[in-house]
Amino acid sequence: MKTLLVIRHAKSSWDIATISDFERSLNERGKSDVPVMAQRLLDKNITIDAFVSSPAKRAKKTAELFCNAYNKNKEDIILIATLYHATPEIFFDVVEKLDENYETVAIFSHNPGITEFVNELADDVIINNMPTCSIFAVRANATKWENFSKVKKELLFFDYPGMA
Repeated sequence: MKTLLVIRHAKSSWDIATISDFERSLNERGKSDVPVMAQRLLDKNITIDAFVSSPAKRAKKTAELFCNAYNKNKEDIILIATLYHATPEIFFDVVEKLDENYETVAIFSHNPGITEFVNELADDVIINNMPTCSIFAVRANATKWENFSKVKKELLFFDYPGMA
């Protein structure tokens, strides 16, 4: 069984109007949401074998803060350029090329593609919007990532900051 944690980047800053979308950083709320959400994963005893992220500043920083909570080295984050403005097809392609030694992977990316992707993962689950710093977790009935798109997946949980 393979477990995928799909995580939208935390809340970003719009303080500098002239900065590119790619370079936008996290705002204070974003920086405070990440440790809370990482702790929720730790409380569920979820281990993460690999952290995969869009290289955009806000996604990468979110991944780095999750690494901190997991006492992992942020230099080990796998940055994949196509995860910036990714379509569901790109997400599936990235997942299916993951190292087979990884059992649980966290992937960090952006809307609107991340919402579209999670809506293709579990039957009878519709998410209108992946909020910032939300986590959509599925377990795939597969022993190899290369089979991820073809196998049945079970929703483990959906969580986001502010969820009771």
